[in-house]
Amino acid sequence: MSKVIQHGVRSTEPMLLVVQVGNAARSAFGNYSHSRRCDVSGRRFFSVTCALFGRGPPSRIEKKTVDIPGLERVTYADRMHYVPGLAKPVFPDWRRDWHDPHHYRGPKNEEMKLHKANPCYVFNQRTKILEGVRQALWLTKSKLIQGLPEHILSLAEDPANQIEDQGKRVQQAIRHSCFWDTTAIRPKRDRFCPVLLRDLLHLCGTLQLKHTSLSKSILAENYRVAALWNQESDVFQVRGLNGMLLNSMTPLPEVIQSGEVLATENHTLETFCPISPTIDLQSTYVYDQKNDTGFRDGYPYPHAHTLFFIETEDSAAKFKPEQLRAKMIMFAFGNALARAKSLYGEHPQVLEQPVVVQSIATDGRLFQFIVLQLNTTDLGPDTGVKNLIWMDQDQLLYDYAKCRPLIKKKAVTVSI
Repeated sequence: MSKVIQHGVRSTEPMLLVVQVGNAARSAFGNYSHSRRCDVSGRRFFSVTCALFGRGPPSRIEKKTVDIPGLERVTYADRMHYVPGLAKPVFPDWRRDWHDPHHYRGPKNEEMKLHKANPCYVFNQRTKILEGVRQALWLTKSKLIQGLPEHILSLAEDPANQIEDQGKRVQQAIRHSCFWDTTAIRPKRDRFCPVLLRDLLHLCGTLQLKHTSLSKSILAENYRVAALWNQESDVFQVRGLNGMLLNSMTPLPEVIQSGEVLATENHTLETFCPISPTIDLQSTYVYDQKNDTGFRDGYPYPHAHTLFFIETEDSAAKFKPEQLRAKMIMFAFGNALARAKSLYGEHPQVLEQPVVVQSIATDGRLFQFIVLQLNTTDLGPDTGVKNLIWMDQDQLLYDYAKCRPLIKKKAVTVSI
C-alpha cells in the first residue's frame, strides 16, 4: 500500500482512515455522488458536499441593541477604530450636497404626492388576466354577442367594397411578408407580422377613390392612454402603451339604437366567485386620477376608430388567445371611456351618443375581431345599462405559408 505524505511525515494510518471514509460515503450515496465529491485518493470535498445538500454557511445572528433610558452607551466613535468591549456606534445617514444619479434614493410611497389611501388596479399592455374574456366583461360592465354586427358583414360582402383582384393581391401580401421581405428561410413573427398588417392596410387604403372618408384618418403609434373608473369600492385604470391606433376625423356610427340599448338593463353580469375580479391586475397606491386619450386638444383626428394588436414571439409578452381577446376588450374600452369623458365630463351617466371602437389582433395567421359600443360611464353598480361587445374569433387568413414542401414518408404532403 502506498504511503501518504502529510506535513512532511510518512504514515499509512491517514490513508487507511481516508479509504474507510470513502467506502462509507460510496455505500451511503452511491458511486456517482461519491465520484463527484471525492478526488482520486478518496478524500471528500466538504465544500461541494454542503452545496449539493443545500447547506450554506451558518447565518450571522445580529445582536440586538437594548436602549435603556437615562444611560448613554459608550462607543468607540471617538477613537476612530474598533475597540473590544465598547459598543458599535450608530452614525446618521450621510447625504450628498449634489445630485448623484447613480446613488439616488427615491422617496417612500407614503411620501409621494400621488399616494392614495385606496389602491388602484391597473391593466397595462403586459397584463394577462386569469379568467380572460369573462373577467374583461365584468370589469367593463359589458354584454357579449358572438359574431360581428350585420352591417359590418354586409359591407364586407358587398362587391362594390372589394378590391380589384382582391384574392391575388392578398396572396402577394402574404408572400411579401413571409418570403420576399427577408433572406431567412423561416422569418420570425416579429418581422413578418407587422409587414403583413401594413400591406393589408395599404390594400384598404386603395379604396380611397370610392370612399373619400378613408383619407380623413391617420395611424398613430406609441401613444399612451389612461382611463380611470370606479366599480363598487375598487378603483380601476387602463393605462400605458397599446397597439397601433387608426384615428379619424369623424366617429364611428352606433351599432344599435337607444331602444335596444335600454334592453340591456335585464342582462346579468357573469361572476366567477370565489376568484376575485382583481386577480392578475397590478395593485398600486401611487397613481394619478386622470383620463387621457393620448392626444392634445385640437388634434384633427380625435376619434379612435380601430386598434391593431400584433402578437410577437417574445415569451414575456406572448398571450394565449383568450388573454389576447381580453386585452383587446380592455384597451378598446379604455380608449372609448377616455373619449367619452372628454366629451361628456367625468360625471357617470348613460351616453346620449354611444362611443364605438373596433379592435383587430393577429399573429400572422389567426385574426381576432372585436367591436365595442360604450353606452354608459356609470360602471359602479352591476345593474342598469350595459355596454355591448361583438366578437369574432380565430379566423384563419391562410393555412400554410411554406418556403419548403412538407415531405413525410417520401411523399409531398404539403406543397409550396
